[in-house]
Amino acid sequence: MCGRFNFLTHRTAVEERYGVSDIDFEIVPRYNIAPSQKIAAVIQDPNLRLVEMRWGYIPHWAKDEKIGYKMINSRAEKVAESRVFKSSFQKKRCLIPATGFYEWQKVGKVKKPMHVRFESRDIFSFAGIYSHWKSPQDKVVLSASIITTTPNNLVEPIHNRMPVILPREKEAAWLDPELQDVEILKELLVPYDAGGMEAYEVSTYVNSPSNNGPVCTLPVQTQL
Repeated sequence: MCGRFNFLTHRTAVEERYGVSDIDFEIVPRYNIAPSQKIAAVIQDPNLRLVEMRWGYIPHWAKDEKIGYKMINSRAEKVAESRVFKSSFQKKRCLIPATGFYEWQKVGKVKKPMHVRFESRDIFSFAGIYSHWKSPQDKVVLSASIITTTPNNLVEPIHNRMPVILPREKEAAWLDPELQDVEILKELLVPYDAGGMEAYEVSTYVNSPSNNGPVCTLPVQTQL
């Protein structure tokens, strides 16, 4: 699964990376993004925009937004056929920018937090789907789910799932609202090549979603 990630960048870098200028919220470095919090997402509807969404997918037919707490991730193997996700998979796909993510490696009875990122420390994009949900009181919430897949060689010793990271040259196809061929879309949901990625142990400081700051991404050796 993907239950925590970071986005360590600034507005200019995001504008240059995604070619967006329509951004109506402040972008600040975030070291420990957790479910139910606001995340940045790139959508095309029809223009390319960076918008804020809540992390935790709320189906449009849901009666209570709390259902989103259970839907932070969607499985690549099932997302196209899922009663909950299939409509968004065809019509409401997004890119969720990140600079790293965390997984907890089980060693005996201990779970060690591990940080996974590109060696270049560049921004990359999770494959996401999103939904417009309206409450009985007409409150509108944009919410998203990160699609996960089987791990690559780097992540496999750490966890049995990893988020789908899209190659940069495939991002435009993922966002294209005209592309609704399920089989073509499913071909994009594969583990990212481990070459150029790195993983290392970080402090249990990251375990608490209330903790934010550079300590979250420091290797444990640096903190001794």
